Amino acid sequence: MEESPGGPVAEDVRRRILSMLASGALRPGSRLGTEREMADSFAVSRSTLRSALLPLSQAGVLERRTGRAGGTFIRADVVQRNAAEQSGLPARLHSTGHTSATTVLAADHRPATPAEAAALEVPDGTPIFAIRRLRYADGVPLSVDLSCFVAARTADLLEQPLDGSIYELLRERYGLQPDYTTETIEVVSASPREADWLQIAQRQPLLAITRVTRDSAGRPYEHAYDLFRADRVRLTATSSGAGVSPVSAAVVPDRT
Repeated sequence: MEESPGGPVAEDVRRRILSMLASGALRPGSRLGTEREMADSFAVSRSTLRSALLPLSQAGVLERRTGRAGGTFIRADVVQRNAAEQSGLPARLHSTGHTSATTVLAADHRPATPAEAAALEVPDGTPIFAIRRLRYADGVPLSVDLSCFVAARTADLLEQPLDGSIYELLRERYGLQPDYTTETIEVVSASPREADWLQIAQRQPLLAITRVTRDSAGRPYEHAYDLFRADRVRLTATSSGAGVSPVSAAVVPDRT
């Protein structure tokens, strides 16, 4: 029978695999096991397992090897980069040998939604600037970013060039320097619109990062929701005696 992306159980297996990858429990080159071993490990049927693995294989997250030492492995060809760095994505991509480009999809002046207002710690309906951008690494779509800023603190933001580093622009024009960043990471499936932007199939896994950036006074000035292609980014976290360090990521070189 032909494999398909499957239903809720297969989606749960996909989320668990990507969560293990995000937490560092799985690393590039890690062997997940044979089909039978993985089906037992995840307590699902082999047909459900195949449905769960299909989108991850299509996205380039997994690779299947045949032979006596075969099985399913996490693809290993990745290049490290920091996702939570406050210098912005273009600077990090350039520093690791990747090219970068940005397309502005929308730039709006509108009232904040309740969720945006709560994240920015302002009253509901406070005027904000909402900027949605498509980011490329090595000419291939990498992420779709939606960033929201309090309009009163960035008065003429929409009149400025928005296809470069907004962090640089905020620092140089408005004196907004990132001092503290909080990020929440989850796995989601690509909607039809997101799949079209990112040039992937619908329902393929995306790594979603919700970010709040604060200035030196502790006031939030950015609320962002970034969607990264799971085949191009690997998120990791390193712990130390002081707690968990900023999240880092790896950009997978394009094979097309």
